[in-house]
Amino acid sequence: MLYAFDLLSDDGVDMRDETLQMHKLWLSRLLKRSAAGIIHNDYHHDAGAIGPLLFRQACLMGLEGIVSKHRDSSYKAGQSRHWIKVKNPKSPAMTRGKDGNW
Repeated sequence: MLYAFDLLSDDGVDMRDETLQMHKLWLSRLLKRSAAGIIHNDYHHDAGAIGPLLFRQACLMGLEGIVSKHRDSSYKAGQSRHWIKVKNPKSPAMTRGKDGNW
């Protein structure tokens, strides 16, 4: 199963300068005709209100964490003040990193 949450390029079209909202719209249209096993990981507009609940659920599922992005921001490599990642310290990915067991 693949969970798709962002789209930076499609068929040679570089979308990194487009807003996150445009990435999500383009991705949802693309995945409407996708193969089975690819799921569009939708996003929530009122993240301030739902963020803590989403994070708790991500932790219960054993996920690495969640990423909060400003909907009007474009993609920039590296860290950004518009994108914040909150990591689950108990996730398998995090414990592998601490133990060095890749």
